[in-house]
Amino acid sequence: MYRKQVRRRRAVLVLLIVVALVLISATFSQSSGGPLHTVQQGVASVFSPLEEGATRALKPARDLVNWVGETFNARGENSDLKTDVQKLRSKLARAQSAEGENEQLKKLLGLDRSGVLADYKPVTARVIGRSPTVWYSTVTIDAGSGDGVAVNDPVINGDGLVGRITDVTHWTAEVTLITDSSSSVTGTVLPDGPDGVVEPEAGDPTVMLLDFIDKNEPIHEGQIVQTAGWINIQQGISSFAPRGIPIGEVRDTTVGQQETYQHIRVDPFADMRDLDYVQVATNGPTRPGVGG
Repeated sequence: MYRKQVRRRRAVLVLLIVVALVLISATFSQSSGGPLHTVQQGVASVFSPLEEGATRALKPARDLVNWVGETFNARGENSDLKTDVQKLRSKLARAQSAEGENEQLKKLLGLDRSGVLADYKPVTARVIGRSPTVWYSTVTIDAGSGDGVAVNDPVINGDGLVGRITDVTHWTAEVTLITDSSSSVTGTVLPDGPDGVVEPEAGDPTVMLLDFIDKNEPIHEGQIVQTAGWINIQQGISSFAPRGIPIGEVRDTTVGQQETYQHIRVDPFADMRDLDYVQVATNGPTRPGVGG
């Protein structure tokens, strides 16, 4: 019984295939006005409204599926773009950081070549810590006695004088900045001005004062002040810094009627709030009164 059903199904399948082939052949062989084409057009005209209706009915579902797919694709693309932007920002930051470091090192090299530190052995170091106050009166650098750094060695950056070494370990050293209230250094006004003492202005660590300049000395805004490298052999005292290190430029000067000295304010060249690389002038000549 089962075998007869199988044979019947196979016979029906073969018959349907033969009929389909006959109809296809007849369709291609007939003209556009033949009976088969007429039947096709009739069937199409009957089912066309149904197809159009089904298409309209299913359009919201298709649109929803397309919107979901496009949303996921957009989110994926947005995530990829964010990742690309982050990578580009990182590359830009590294490039700008390297550019800034190169610029600072070039300035240090330029100051070396000027001959100011000809009698010293410069040691380049990086600032790794700052004093926990808004004044930033001291900074810590990553060079110490193991690199030849000693107390009272002058410290500069590419812009000019920064301060002096006041404490040393084998690997690190503390720099007291020229803006610290305890700091002072002899300075001279260029081109051929008088010598005085440069120290921080009370209450404003961004400004220095050039003291002990006679009120009759002609001092003008914009004149450069550099270290005087003052030495008094007879009294056995001297400045910790050699002559010729830039300190800053004159901002303004005032003289009171009853005063003997001018009140000269100086803008330091070195930005004490933005120190990165510095250079310590080590192994310099002996300076009277300056211990090592």
